[in-house]
Parts: sequence; C-alpha cells; structure tokens
Amino acid sequence: MATTHAAAFTQARPWSAEEFASLLDQRFCHVAGDAQCFALFRVIADEAELLTIATHPDAQRQGRALACMSLWQDTARALGAAQAFLDVAADNHPAIALYTACGYVQSGTRIEYYPRPDGAACDAILMSRNLSLG
Repeated sequence: MATTHAAAFTQARPWSAEEFASLLDQRFCHVAGDAQCFALFRVIADEAELLTIATHPDAQRQGRALACMSLWQDTARALGAAQAFLDVAADNHPAIALYTACGYVQSGTRIEYYPRPDGAACDAILMSRNLSLG
C-alpha cells in the first residue's frame, strides 16, 4: 500500500508502510481493493470515514477507483455504517469528480489543511453521503 500511495500522492506526503501497518492494527480500520487500487477506511458505530484511497498511476483511467469506492462503501454498509465521510484537497479535481460521481456532497471546509511541498497550504473539502441510499 505504501508503494502505491507514494506513486499516487505527489502533491502531499505519502503514508509510510509503518503508518499503514499501525492503522490496519486498529480494530475499526479496514481495507478494500488490491495492490494497484485500495481504500483504507474506518467504521465506528453507524459512521464510516474514508481515510485514503489510492490508485497506482499505471492503473489509472481504468475505472478501478470507482469500483474501489463501491467496494469500500458496500463493506462499510455491511459493517453497519449509514453515513460516510471523507476530506479531499481542494486542488485534487480528479478526486472531487470521483467523490461527486459517487454521491458525495460538500459539507464543510478546513482552511489551509493540507501542506504542500512549496510551503503553501491547500484547503480540505469535507464531503459526506448517506450510505443507506445504496
């Protein structure tokens, strides 16, 4: 996962193998997908949070992220989640388009949340959707 994450996240600091291992050791964290495209998410009570989703650049533009979104949401729903949340960098237009296509709507903003290599910061857009709608 760390290799795919590093290849996919060039504007933000990618997560390390140790960070992934630590998250996956947590009781409420789950992963969906495969080595080329995966989603890491947390389900607590009736809420699910997408922590990260990454598609290796060699596997992009094949519909894998859309399929992975469906897979993690179905898994979260099966685990009892009724609502899903995520945040995305305001300058990550492909991800915003993906989430919008999956039924997410903007529910808030975190000002200057994501640091960038040039020292600037980018806002985070908070998005949510009702999982009980299918």
